[in-house]
Amino acid sequence: MATRHLVRTIVLQSLYEWDFYKHQNDLLKIVERNVNEFGPGIDEPDFVWRLVKGVIEHLTEINAIIEKAAPEWPIDQIAIIDRNVLRIGLYELLYADKNEVPPKVAINEAIEIAKNYGGINSPKFINGVLGTVFRQMVEQKDNTNS
Repeated sequence: MATRHLVRTIVLQSLYEWDFYKHQNDLLKIVERNVNEFGPGIDEPDFVWRLVKGVIEHLTEINAIIEKAAPEWPIDQIAIIDRNVLRIGLYELLYADKNEVPPKVAINEAIEIAKNYGGINSPKFINGVLGTVFRQMVEQKDNTNS
């Protein structure tokens, strides 16, 4: 398993636990415990923290984007795994350095994680939401360039 893929799964696991307990537990302690347990010696520990902090810093905007892209699914009715895969994917798609994580990589990684940890329909749902957001990004870029 590639280091960044492992990092994303650790971040997903941490966000899942934090979300499951309604944000009552200290997310940074959860992440630290999970990194020590599941990723000792990770090549890029800073990538873990960039992802976690990025998702949390943009959580309100990310949740609003999810609700807009999937209006028939209120955020609290989306499975916890899917909700947090989307949060990671959207953070990488919208806010991360595009040279570090190109948009198509962000989408593909989210789909792969959904295949491994989500339900049978998770990959399709994740692809649909992230694909919609990506198309909107491309359209906005095209409109500003024309």
